Amino acid sequence: MALWRIVSNMLNRLHGQPDSYDKKSKYRFGRTLGAGTYGIVREADGPDGRVAVKIILKKNVRGNEQMVLDELDLLQRLKHPHIVKFVDWFESRDKYYIVTELATGGELFDRICEQGKFTEKDASQTIKQVLGAVNYLHRNNVVHRDLKPENLLYLTKAPNSDLVLADFGIAKMLDTKDEVLTTMAGSFGYAAPEVMLKQGHGKAVDMWSLGVITYTLLCGYSPFRSENLQDLIDECSSAQVVFHERYWKDVSDDAKDFILKLLQPKPEDRWSSERALSHPWLSGENATDHNLLPEIKAYLTKARLRRGIELVKLANRIEALKMQEDDPENSDIPRDSTLAADQSRVPSSPDKPASEKRTLSKTIKGAIFREVVLAKVREMKEQEQTLKVTEGATSDKS
Repeated sequence: MALWRIVSNMLNRLHGQPDSYDKKSKYRFGRTLGAGTYGIVREADGPDGRVAVKIILKKNVRGNEQMVLDELDLLQRLKHPHIVKFVDWFESRDKYYIVTELATGGELFDRICEQGKFTEKDASQTIKQVLGAVNYLHRNNVVHRDLKPENLLYLTKAPNSDLVLADFGIAKMLDTKDEVLTTMAGSFGYAAPEVMLKQGHGKAVDMWSLGVITYTLLCGYSPFRSENLQDLIDECSSAQVVFHERYWKDVSDDAKDFILKLLQPKPEDRWSSERALSHPWLSGENATDHNLLPEIKAYLTKARLRRGIELVKLANRIEALKMQEDDPENSDIPRDSTLAADQSRVPSSPDKPASEKRTLSKTIKGAIFREVVLAKVREMKEQEQTLKVTEGATSDKS
């Protein structure tokens, strides 16, 4: 084994590969979990089981390599039962690889829908787990900056599985307790007003996002529903949080108070993670046994319609990354981007390799069809507009 490693290292050097590239041979890549501007996340079989591997194209972070080093440093420092664990890292000529624990239990809302019942009391204990992780981050001067339901995952399929916080791609370690961050960060619908207004932000942005998540978890819709940025900024800045009687009549006053303490437009008025942990709602004593499942299922139905379009966007991102690769002979980007995007929806079972081929689902077929139709409608509108302009120009001449 030692001789094989020596030979392997020599071959890597011969091909211009860094020393750590040797580690890559330990992992067998499977389905795609996600993709962004900088790279792709894939499931893999490793020496100690299945893991998630974030693959970042060096070309896409040229001049910003510190961003990758910061994420690596951050992940290695974090050790908490409700935060996804760092496993390893290595690099190739053209890519960085960050290996983390793979959460196989599903996203928060998906998992809830598999249960027969989910009460307000259950919700309070779920949020308590997330808040515990956020408080750990804040005590260590870390801001997550992208708290949303998709980043809250169950570690395993076991009924008593821990909920873990994932995706630290835009998390930031503050140099000082009062450091102010100025870059745009977060996801539409969950970003705090100060982020959208570019006023500078800190730990309080995580508390705002947690307020939005809690509200949504208890009624099945977001407290702020504007679909364009300026309207959303206006809505969040006034923060007129409404608890509609039809959906909130069976939810405790403690829950509503907890949400209002977090959804304060001014960050200085928002409760800190430490203070929020002491809120009576998290004890579960006054939380009701009202079943929230119907509302959450209604939320997921709408979310799945959006996910169809997201799958098409994911396929487009994978295709773009494939074109940006500097070393296509050692590609880690799936050949069939549409199939890879579709496979990201359904976790692979231990009995079936994640790379196994299968047909496209109805969801992505429908989404592709819808995208084609929308593109055709846009094209027809543009043609109509061009025709009007041409007709106008002709009549002017005559």
